[in-house]
Parts: sequence; structure tokens; C-alpha cells
Amino acid sequence: MSRIRRALLAAALLSALPAAAQDATPEVTPEVTEQAAFAPIPFLTPSVLAEYPHNTQDFTQGLVMDADGRLFQSTGLYGSSELQELDLETGEELRSVALDEAYFAEGLALVDDRLIQITWQENTAFVYDVETFELLETFEYEGQGWGLCYDGASLWMTDGSANLFRRDPDTFELLDTIPVDLFGSPVTNLNELECANGVVLANVWQTDYIMLIQPESGDVVGVIDASSLIPPEERIGLGSGAVLNGIVYLPETETYLVTGKLWPTIFEVALVVEGNLVPR
Repeated sequence: MSRIRRALLAAALLSALPAAAQDATPEVTPEVTEQAAFAPIPFLTPSVLAEYPHNTQDFTQGLVMDADGRLFQSTGLYGSSELQELDLETGEELRSVALDEAYFAEGLALVDDRLIQITWQENTAFVYDVETFELLETFEYEGQGWGLCYDGASLWMTDGSANLFRRDPDTFELLDTIPVDLFGSPVTNLNELECANGVVLANVWQTDYIMLIQPESGDVVGVIDASSLIPPEERIGLGSGAVLNGIVYLPETETYLVTGKLWPTIFEVALVVEGNLVPR
């Protein structure tokens, strides 16, 4: 991939992000990129290894797999929000717990033997026993809840802004707020999260991009373009809400499960580096 091609690709990516991010992005020509403050970052695409069925009625908000290969999903919408365990191979719902219709469920994280499910505008996190789905306790927090993941030490959370929020996994106390940026420009609409290999993967709501974020600094250190997973002609029939949402890392194979709200498929993918992105 040529230097000019990489710069054009970065420009196309940034133009797809929210306006606030676009306006803050400095214009950098390919000729001066090597002197720029920002180093190139990998641009990746998914290579599909397997496909599994996914219920097109499920408004996927969070996706988590435990060490035993059990797949858990949080689904959203008022009156339809659930915590589910799914059979990956068949797409069958093995068990579920429905939330009260007053709650719109969002992200999901597994902390030891507890599943933590956050809500959109209700300022409530539900904590369940992973074996029984018994509700153990609830946490309260300020602001919206979008995505959630656990890195083995801290919970990371999004609220649709350009921030990552670090929280205590036992008390849900807010510990830190980390602004996220790509080449110095804030990346808003950060949504569903997966913690893997020291980075936080965050899909950008209503786009096909997944950001790889260094959580301590907030720097985007890689970008995944997942637009190839569902062809445009297939998306037309899925509706406007059927956007990328749902990421799981599989450490044994170093692959990922990726799906979306109302998507018919969960894809197992390997990530392929196509080149580097540079500031435009």
C-alpha cells in the first residue's frame, strides 16, 4: 500500500467519524508525514474463518465468552432487553433473564464468576451469578452506559462519547476517565468493547470501524474495517438499526467473534494487516 494510498485511506476513515472528530483533525500531507508527531498505525480487515447463526431479533449490545466456551449476550431495547446464554454452533438460546421493560440493556462483562450488565439511561448495572443467572446485586452510576469489558484488573466502559472510563470491578467506582483520540482527533460514539492483549477494542457506533485503543493513553493504535462482513445488498433488508456491535476475543486461536445488532451471522475472523494509516 503506497504512502499516498495510506493517507487517502486515513482521510476516508476520518470522514466517516463524527463531525467533531473531523473538524479537529489536522491536515497533514503524505510528504510531511514522516516528520509528523503521529506514527503510522496498522489498518486491518477481517478474514472470515467460520460463520455461525445469530437470531435476527436480537438487538446485540454486548457479547462475552468464558474460558469454557460459553457465549453470553446482552440484548437491548425497552421491553426486549435480556441476558442470554447462546449455543454458538446453532444460535439456540440456552437460557435467559428478561429485564424489566423500564431498562434498556447495553454492554456486558465477565468478572470471575459474575456477569455485569449495564443499562443505557437508567444508571444501573446488574450483577448476575454466571452459573445460575441469579441477580446478586446492582450498582448505580452517573451518565449513560454503552460498552463494557474487563481486562483482568479493571472494567472499561463507554458512554457514547470519546472517553473510556476505568471502573473498579468489585464496587463499580469510577477510577479514571481517558480521552480517546486518533491522530490527535477525538473519536466519539465509542460503543461495544472487548479487552484483549493489552488493548481495548471499541466499535464506533453506526460505522463498520473497530478501534484498537491503548487504554492508559487513549491512543488509537490500530483500526479494523469490518465493512466486508455484511455486503451492502444484504444490509438493506436488515434495517437501519442493524449495525456492527459485538466483539469477542478467542485466545486459543487468536481469532475474534464479530456480529451486529439484528445480524443473521456471528463471524469468526482473523485480522489481516492491509497496511498503515497516517495522518491526512
